[in-house]
Amino acid sequence: MLTIKDVLTQATAQLSQARVESARLDAQVLLSHVLGTERSTFFAYPEREITAEQEQQFLALIRRRAQREPVAYLTGHREFYGLDLLVDARVLIPRPGTELLVEVALQHIRRAIAAGHMPVVADIGTGSGAIPLAVVEEPRLPYLYACDISAAALEVAHLNGQRHQVEQRVRLLQGHLLDPLPEPVDVLCANLPYVGTTEMTLLTADIHAYEPHLALFSGPDGLSLVQQLCRDAQHSGKLKAGAVMLLEIGYQQSEALTRLLLDLWPQSTVTCRKDYAGWDRLLQVYLPS
Repeated sequence: MLTIKDVLTQATAQLSQARVESARLDAQVLLSHVLGTERSTFFAYPEREITAEQEQQFLALIRRRAQREPVAYLTGHREFYGLDLLVDARVLIPRPGTELLVEVALQHIRRAIAAGHMPVVADIGTGSGAIPLAVVEEPRLPYLYACDISAAALEVAHLNGQRHQVEQRVRLLQGHLLDPLPEPVDVLCANLPYVGTTEMTLLTADIHAYEPHLALFSGPDGLSLVQQLCRDAQHSGKLKAGAVMLLEIGYQQSEALTRLLLDLWPQSTVTCRKDYAGWDRLLQVYLPS
């Protein structure tokens, strides 16, 4: 029987040969998934033997990873804002950069509650439910809306709501952008697709070949959906006076979107926040009261 050290050495070499950059880490994460143990076990007990069944299961995952299938899809899990989320090919894999949107949304929500106002909150393009599940961790918020055009994505969001026992507070709605919202909102969050189809060749195989294109691409320059959201928000009556919009954007999109937003709401205030890597990532739009 092979040991933990044996299979990790073999798997790391296989992934390295396939030019997977994070070969060692990926091998450790996948073995941890198969064995149901923490990665620290590998360093403490490298000579521990694994069963033939575990070896076969692990090496099957390694072969799939060598074909660039994302680790999150192989394990069926992704951590986001301290939450263990279920993910699969029906949804985009949550990125750490989106945690900035969550943090800013929570600041606005808590500020409103402290001022004696319970805000109505909505997330547009919710996917796996990562954003609303993180935001609803604020226990004083009775509910929020989570909208997506994809019924398949909402199935995953529903499972995550059940997993974290908040399915009654995260109200899932299917439809295009703001259409399904039953009432105007105070805080609107959106992490819509913002990759341009002209940028398709720049994506890694992990993303382009496996993640849902519906959740990735939005017209040639990546701006189509977020521009439509802004225009819909301006004329639909779905935003209250004094509302705030939080829009995750591509790193080259801040200038074009700021111009559009100020055209739509000349009295609004638009600011851009950088992500942890220093890229423009979050537009905060404060509408006039």
